[in-house]
Amino acid sequence: MDVFEAIKERRSIRKFTNHEISTEQVERLIEAARWAPSAGNIQPWEFIIIRKPEIKKKLAEAALNQSFIEEAPVVIVVCADVSRSAQRYGDRGKALYCLQDTGAATQNLLLASYYLGLGSCWVGSFREDEIRDTLVLPEEVRPVAIIPVGQSDETPPQRRRRPINEITHYETW
Repeated sequence: MDVFEAIKERRSIRKFTNHEISTEQVERLIEAARWAPSAGNIQPWEFIIIRKPEIKKKLAEAALNQSFIEEAPVVIVVCADVSRSAQRYGDRGKALYCLQDTGAATQNLLLASYYLGLGSCWVGSFREDEIRDTLVLPEEVRPVAIIPVGQSDETPPQRRRRPINEITHYETW
C-alpha cells in the first residue's frame, strides 16, 4: 500500500463488527506507534490496551457518552508521560512536546490500522479526570487520545479538504 493512499483513504470509523482483534494485530499497531518521531527521542508515550466491556463503558461515558467506543473490540488509550518530556525540556516539554510526540504516535497507529484493514477513530473529547481515575493513571501520565479499533462496519464518505493554495504561505504570512 502506498503511504499517500493510506493518508488519503483512511477514515474515522465509529461502527464496528463483533470480530475480535488479535493480540498480534494490536502489537503491530503499537509497533507502528512507537516509531513516531519525538523531541530528543524521549518517547513519552504509553499505551493502555482495553478489552474489558466494563472499562470500555466507563471510557465511553467519560468521552461524553460516545457509545461507539465501548462497541469496539479493542480500545487503545494513548498517554503522555509529561515528566519524561519535562525532565529534558522543562515547561515546553510538559505543555507541548509530549503532546506533539503522542499525536505523531497516534497518527502512526491510525495509519497502521488502515493498512491492516481495521477501522479506528481518534477521540480527543473526554473528561480527563474520569479517564485518569478509570485507568488509575499516575499523576505524571496524561491521557491524550482514545482510539477504538475494530473491523469497520461502515464506509464513511470522502471529506473535503481545503485547497493547498488556501493553506500555504511562503516566506511570511
